[in-house]
Amino acid sequence: MDLAGKRIVVTGCASGMGAATVRAYVKAGAQVVGMDIADDAGRAVCADAATGGPGEIAYVSVDVSDGDRVEAAFAEADDFLGGLDALAHPAAIHAASTAEEVTVDEWDRMFAVNVRGTVLTNQAAYRRLKAAGGGAIINFGSISGQRAEPLAAAYSASKGAVHAWTRTAAGAWGADGVRVNAVLPAIKTPMFQASWDQATDEERTEKFWRNIHSIALGQEYGDPDRDLGPVMVFLASDASRFITGQLIPVDGGQGNVR
Repeated sequence: MDLAGKRIVVTGCASGMGAATVRAYVKAGAQVVGMDIADDAGRAVCADAATGGPGEIAYVSVDVSDGDRVEAAFAEADDFLGGLDALAHPAAIHAASTAEEVTVDEWDRMFAVNVRGTVLTNQAAYRRLKAAGGGAIINFGSISGQRAEPLAAAYSASKGAVHAWTRTAAGAWGADGVRVNAVLPAIKTPMFQASWDQATDEERTEKFWRNIHSIALGQEYGDPDRDLGPVMVFLASDASRFITGQLIPVDGGQGNVR
């Protein structure tokens, strides 16, 4: 699908699924602004993506949990893009925590980035999309927001909140032509690989049976460029113009097959 002429912001662009999304959009011909708090890595990803397709790309620093910095970042993006047609919002953090031991600080940090960050970036995008006559917001949910997560209590709750927000925003903004969806990915990222490499044999066994065994398409996590990138292009394109309020698994069947 062609994204020529589309103006898109991608948060969390410095690694993993955000980096793959940037690459996919530039390859499809879009004008892209990548955003992250990890500036050196974010700039490097954007510079590399610039060589991978006909699209254009710039980098802007942002802390998605800080309202003033979000507004400043989107204003800076306006200077490069001249408007907005889509926001892809992979930016998030993950940390282990149990229901009985999660601290207030851990809880608040998780919700500040994953939930407040989603709300703030979505609101900034909505104002610009409404002015442009409509467009797409693509949030990132998780299977963790749909099931019990004994070892990731705060993360699970934060992703459940992202799911609820996505449906609410879709209902509120549909009349303005703004569609809001969330992808729920099971995609191999550097964060996933680091967690796997550092796990004990017992922990790997638990991870396999909890997360990998149920992936019907091969019992392994997907590739960010091959398996996620094309979906992100579709959701930012006009081909998805009649899809909103959906939680879309990109997970090889992890959540629904077994």
